[in-house]
Amino acid sequence: MEQFSSFLASNPMLSAAWVGIFVAIIVTSIRIKMSPIKQLSPQDLTFSMNREEGVVLDIRTDKDFKNSHIIDAKHISAEKVKNNDFAALEKYKDKPIIVVCAGGITASKVADQLLKAGFNKASLLKGGMNAWTGAGLPVVNK
Repeated sequence: MEQFSSFLASNPMLSAAWVGIFVAIIVTSIRIKMSPIKQLSPQDLTFSMNREEGVVLDIRTDKDFKNSHIIDAKHISAEKVKNNDFAALEKYKDKPIIVVCAGGITASKVADQLLKAGFNKASLLKGGMNAWTGAGLPVVNK
């Protein structure tokens, strides 16, 4: 314990960085748990599609979507997302909508926009298409 105390005293910047990282991890974990937007695993996405008629919304580029996408996924352009133009999704308003991006990072912003637009069952695929293909699940190649 004495070595730990002397390390902290002799390395205040490093100690502050570790404390900052620790606090950031805790805050992020709490925000994820408290968020109304669920993060679904690839298996949970399949259950949602099969049991609740969930709709997959792919927000990747046109090229990436045409190259490969989840079966029956709907595509929305970045311009429509930027303008909050979700008119094409109105018929799915009562169904779960699962937002998919490449790595699961940009999907949270779009899911939040959907939630604000009145889509109460918006969620996202944790890990994005990388998680889907990593799990060996099927894709459509056009």
